[in-house]
Amino acid sequence: MNNRPLILLSNDDGVTAKGINELIKALNGLGEIIVMAPDGPRSGASSAITSESPVKFVKVKKDKDITIYKCSGTPVDCIKLALHAVVPRTPDVIIGGINHGDNSSVNVHYSGTMGIVIEGCLKEIPSIGFSLCNHSFDADFSPTLPYIRKITENVIKHKLPQGICLNVNFPDVAEYKGVKVCQQTKGSWENEWKTCVHPRGGEYFWLTGNYKNHEPENEESDHWALDNGYVAITPTQIDVTAYHYINKLKSWDYTI
Repeated sequence: MNNRPLILLSNDDGVTAKGINELIKALNGLGEIIVMAPDGPRSGASSAITSESPVKFVKVKKDKDITIYKCSGTPVDCIKLALHAVVPRTPDVIIGGINHGDNSSVNVHYSGTMGIVIEGCLKEIPSIGFSLCNHSFDADFSPTLPYIRKITENVIKHKLPQGICLNVNFPDVAEYKGVKVCQQTKGSWENEWKTCVHPRGGEYFWLTGNYKNHEPENEESDHWALDNGYVAITPTQIDVTAYHYINKLKSWDYTI
């Protein structure tokens, strides 16, 4: 059994979400699959961890090659706890998804799906995030499945450099034009809160917003790829140091 790949899965939509169950379907037979996913939705959790209350998990299913656990914590808690208490050896790959919604561009910083991937990368384990640009609970993931399996096979075969993980996004179309390896789109969210008047007085706020693409003509960007029907693979790195700015900072006067 140790010769077969060990695949650790999680998500931020919860253990019962259609996306993670479609992910299991895509990878079935590729190796031993262990799932440790939140017991409910945790979208937008990014790399949040639970530090002020205990975290627990329970086994919900056990088949020949698939074991599924649900966890009371965040997506990153799931990975940390699985690596600590569940997996029999270091996984060959850690995968987050399939997310119900787009995680391209700056969304990578908010995404619980990519929090999973970044945590795996921090542990020096090849890691991939898969997301579909459709937020529906019953989204059609079927076009993504052969691509997910092929990309995962490639990562298991070729590995990934230390500090590099993959952010893979699928457009919401029935058939893809192909795969593009991309750069992260420069963009931002605007008008992020809807203000409402509470019937008992005062105001409350719903998170909303409009995404603004700052470079819509950049054909190397992940948003361009998605807008034009391509699967977007963005290699993402852990080291966020702005190396080009180091010498400028050194030139400042720090005399007190």
